[in-house]
Amino acid sequence: MKRFFQPVLKDGSPAKKRPAGAATSDCVDGPAPTAADAGGDGPPGEEPRRFVTWNANSLLLRMKSDWPAFCQFVARVDPDVICVQEVRMPAAGSKGAPKNPSELKDDTTSSREEKQTVLRALSSSPFKDYRVWWSLSDSKYAGTAVFMKKKFEPKKVSFNLDRTSSKHDADGRVIIVEFESFLLLNTYAPNNGWKEEENSFQRRRKWDKRMLEFVQQVNKPLIWCGDLNVSHDEIDVSHPDFFSDAKLNGYIPPNKEDCGQPGFTLAERQRFGNILSQGKLVDAYRYLHKEKDMECGFSWSGNPVGKYRGKRMRIDYFVVSEGLKDRIVSCEMHGHGIELEGLYCTTFFA
Repeated sequence: MKRFFQPVLKDGSPAKKRPAGAATSDCVDGPAPTAADAGGDGPPGEEPRRFVTWNANSLLLRMKSDWPAFCQFVARVDPDVICVQEVRMPAAGSKGAPKNPSELKDDTTSSREEKQTVLRALSSSPFKDYRVWWSLSDSKYAGTAVFMKKKFEPKKVSFNLDRTSSKHDADGRVIIVEFESFLLLNTYAPNNGWKEEENSFQRRRKWDKRMLEFVQQVNKPLIWCGDLNVSHDEIDVSHPDFFSDAKLNGYIPPNKEDCGQPGFTLAERQRFGNILSQGKLVDAYRYLHKEKDMECGFSWSGNPVGKYRGKRMRIDYFVVSEGLKDRIVSCEMHGHGIELEGLYCTTFFA
C-alpha cells in the first residue's frame, strides 16, 4: 500500500486537487531555514521543507513492478525527504551472525541480486540526488528508510526511540533525523492484532508507551510521519460501525476496549489521542480537513473481494508540533481504484 501528501506549487500556492482516478500526494510546508550552517551542497542553513511518506509494502516488489510511476511522482513533487515504511529487505549478516540493520543483506546469491536491483533503482534519476539511511529487520519484514537530498546535512541520525541508544529499534521501525530547528521521525508502528494471547496487544501497548515517553521528552519541534497503524476518530474510517464490530473468526477479546478492527479499537484510539495531547501535537491532515472525504480521505483499503470491499481507514499520518501547524500549506491523500492504487502522502512547510 502506498501513501503520500500533496505538493505545493513553486509559487507557494497549494496544488489543486486531482480528479478521482489520479495518483498524487499530500503536502505540508516545513520549517523555515535556520541561520546555522547545515553543510551539504545547499545554501548555508538550508533545511528540508518538502516531505513524503510511503508505506511501500515491500520496496523490492515496488521496484520490480510500479517503480516508473513512483519515479514520475518523485520527479514531479521534488521532495526533500522521502520516508519509507515496510521496506521488507533483510539486514546484512550471515545466518547466525550479528546483523547490521544499516546495510542490505548480500551474503547469498539471491540477496546480492536483490541488493543490486535496489542499488540500480536508486542510482538513476531522480534518486541519484538522494542519500539513503536504512533501518532493517533480520528478515523480510517491517523496516524503514529515509531518502534525503544530498544537499542537506542533518546534525544526527538515530534509529531508536531511546535517542541515547546506538542500537536500532526492533524490526527497524524507527529513524530519527535531527536538524538545527526540528526533528523528523519516521515510524512503522506495529499492528495491534486481534488476540490478547498472541501478545500483539501487549506489543502495541508497549510501543504506544514508548511513543508517549518520546514525545514528552523531545526538545525541538517534531515532524512525525509514517504508517502509524491507527485511525484516531470515527471520521478516519469509512464505516465506523463495521470496524468497531469487526471480529476474527468470532473471537471477542476479554476487554471491551480491545474489541474491533486492529487500528480502530477504543484502547488504541485513546492512547493515540493521549500521545497527541501530551506531546502537544497536531494531525496535519485533520487540521486542514474537518469533514470526512469518502473519496480522498483514507490510506488503507480492505480486500476488494468479500466483506471488506470498499471499507477504508486512514492509518498514515503527518503529525507536527503545535508550533508548526500554521506553516502547513496543504495535506492531501490521493489514490484510485478499490485498493487505492497509486496512493501517496506528502507534507510541505512554509
